[in-house]
Amino acid sequence: MTESAERIDTVVIGGGQAGLAVGYHLQRRNVPFVILDAEQRVGDAWRRRWDSLRLFTPARYDRLDGMPFPAPRTAFPTKDEMADYLEGYAEHFGLPVRSGVTVERVARNGGGFTVTGNGSTIESDHVVVAMWNQRPFLPDFSADLRPDIVQMHSTDYRNPSQLREGIVLVVGAGNSGAEIALDVAPGQPTLISGPHPGHLPFPPNRLTAALIAPILRNVFHRVLSQATPVGRRARPKLIGRTPPLVRAKPRHLIHAGVTRVARTVGVVDGRPLLEDGQVLDVANVIWCTGYRPEFSWIDMPVFGDREPSHHRGVVAEQPGLYFVGLQFLYSLSSGQINGVSRDAAHVARVIATRSE
Repeated sequence: MTESAERIDTVVIGGGQAGLAVGYHLQRRNVPFVILDAEQRVGDAWRRRWDSLRLFTPARYDRLDGMPFPAPRTAFPTKDEMADYLEGYAEHFGLPVRSGVTVERVARNGGGFTVTGNGSTIESDHVVVAMWNQRPFLPDFSADLRPDIVQMHSTDYRNPSQLREGIVLVVGAGNSGAEIALDVAPGQPTLISGPHPGHLPFPPNRLTAALIAPILRNVFHRVLSQATPVGRRARPKLIGRTPPLVRAKPRHLIHAGVTRVARTVGVVDGRPLLEDGQVLDVANVIWCTGYRPEFSWIDMPVFGDREPSHHRGVVAEQPGLYFVGLQFLYSLSSGQINGVSRDAAHVARVIATRSE
């Protein structure tokens, strides 16, 4: 142990729902730990999302282990209500969250790890990466748009007041793109670029929350998992795939006046170029083009093409390293609030067993 390093058995990186769920289960097993979170306040990652965002799952499935969501079971919480729930969860259980700490490097140190960030060093036996650390993806040609075109990634979009008067091009037709297009369309001409990814045949409302959500929960949580043959076959096809639209249906876009156009593939004379050859005169571009993994700060060879090498979040090649919160870590629900607690409990159980 270096002279200036702090010694803690387990370091959990990320103070969102995954990190808090891990902390809850570590606490129950009396494992000493700390949660390091880059945000200034628990829940801030939710608070920064666009103003009109609501969760796609009803409140009965928006809870972490040990604490129900404070809303009617069939209500669909706002993003701020979700943020406040996470903050209240950390406070209720007295979870040791250190906010405003950006982890800059995790490296092997003998049989354990050294975690550095914000000028401090922690040495630990276990590190749980409880986040899907991603950077907003922008196509290279976005830099070639005219400077008078307002452009932003969906990460930075809050509401229509950020936009110039004129046509808005939303690039990306998944859930974020469709919802943001509906948010913008009442005030400005709006185009959505990209193929339709499909949609659920029912609306998310209190009736479907009561009748259909339990069925979907069972499918996502139990059927589509690595414990079943159908789940193992489906997993490679589902990872990285744009999911179907949940709330925004094609008819909603049409009714709102949103026009669907071809994929955006480049820039000509500073203007967006579509796959069908059209060049668009627009005042704004909102890139709903997703994210790319960003784990360059993990100084160990644990990554394959699209994800870390792991089994249920446990990295065999690097004993003591774990992941929670990844897409389809164990089941299709693993990346969702209603599935992360099961994965967190499993990882905490492994850590507690190894710490005995």
